[in-house]
Amino acid sequence: MIEKVKTDKKKLLIYAHYYIPDVASTGQILRELAEGMIDEFDITIVCVVPSYTGKVADEYKKKMFYKEEINGVNVIRIRVPEFSKINKLSRVKNILSYFIGAMIATFKVGKMDYVYSISQPPILGGLLGVWGKWMKRAKYIYNIHDFNPEQTMAVGYSKNTLILNTMMRIDKFSCKQADKVIIVGRDMVETLKGRFNYRRVPNHAFINNWIDEKEIHPLSGDNEKVIAFKEKYGLIDKFIIMYSGNLGLYYDLENLMKVIEKFKDREDVVFAFVGEGSIRNKLVHYKEKHNLDNVSFIPYQDKSDLIYSLNAADIHWCVSAKGIKGVSVPSKLYGICGAQRPVLAVLEPGAEARLIIEETQCGYVTDPENYEEVEAILNKLLKEKGTSNLDKMGERGRAYLEKNLTKDVSIQKYIKEIKSS
Repeated sequence: MIEKVKTDKKKLLIYAHYYIPDVASTGQILRELAEGMIDEFDITIVCVVPSYTGKVADEYKKKMFYKEEINGVNVIRIRVPEFSKINKLSRVKNILSYFIGAMIATFKVGKMDYVYSISQPPILGGLLGVWGKWMKRAKYIYNIHDFNPEQTMAVGYSKNTLILNTMMRIDKFSCKQADKVIIVGRDMVETLKGRFNYRRVPNHAFINNWIDEKEIHPLSGDNEKVIAFKEKYGLIDKFIIMYSGNLGLYYDLENLMKVIEKFKDREDVVFAFVGEGSIRNKLVHYKEKHNLDNVSFIPYQDKSDLIYSLNAADIHWCVSAKGIKGVSVPSKLYGICGAQRPVLAVLEPGAEARLIIEETQCGYVTDPENYEEVEAILNKLLKEKGTSNLDKMGERGRAYLEKNLTKDVSIQKYIKEIKSS
């Protein structure tokens, strides 16, 4: 008897905000998630045209919507206005354009069985999922990468209690409407429960983010492309302490620059910042004002080149500002572990990333705003450069990733949780 091949896959709509080729970390994760689930679901992504840097290419300025297919995933892109990351009004216009466009695009995707949204843009990402649930009469999965308004409050981005209270009510509403809330850290589970005073907490699950361990893996120091990266940015024969990722408000980088300044006379050391973000210009200004010749700013690397920049470093920062525990998890930790590099972490006790680092002993950790301890750790690392201790830290991180934080492990968990919603 010939077994009938099942072809009627369930349909899944994902509101992604950013999607490849944009370099936003959530966009990269959602690309891997979507492509990893195409054997189980017929997937459609609703996102903006490539614009994470604030600029929009001419080919995406002619229509309101653009339909594409990328590696088996259907993509509907929404034209949005260009913006500046240091101009709040232009960012608001950009985000609202995406929100309204995504609502309209919902009518262009046909029947859906599941709707999935992430917590970006803040508050609006959750509302889009509710909208999709209502319009498509579908099950709704709300994936929270960052809790807001808690994140906004933690860094003092807004102190308007009316706005903050309204944001909280709206996002709690989105959580209640979700058939399942998926959070990305153990500490975030407690935040979700705390929002509801531990009573009638929405159905939820915890799944770590991940790195594709086949794409990001350790390379030898004499790898041609690693050497080429170092040569391009003046890093040859330097001990490289790297921050790779968003140069934004949630990492206390401006104060960490004051610690880095104490090492300005170390010609054998480079502090490399790889990425863009809202405070990049402030950091560059500080470097120039204080003549920090051993601080280097490097543009975002294409995803295909990320392996070389991550491997170029001897040490990687993994940091969050005070108050971010339970609110967000710095996913850059997974790339650091993938490249088998040791970690210099500034994270609150009990934070998901800190728990992983402490469990694996893959780096040194201290608390946010403990700048004296950060300086002491930097001195300790400089004394240990070239020793096997740093190599062993990186090896422990990589071993933990291969067992617990691989792409396939996490994606299978997502498939299970979506189908059981």
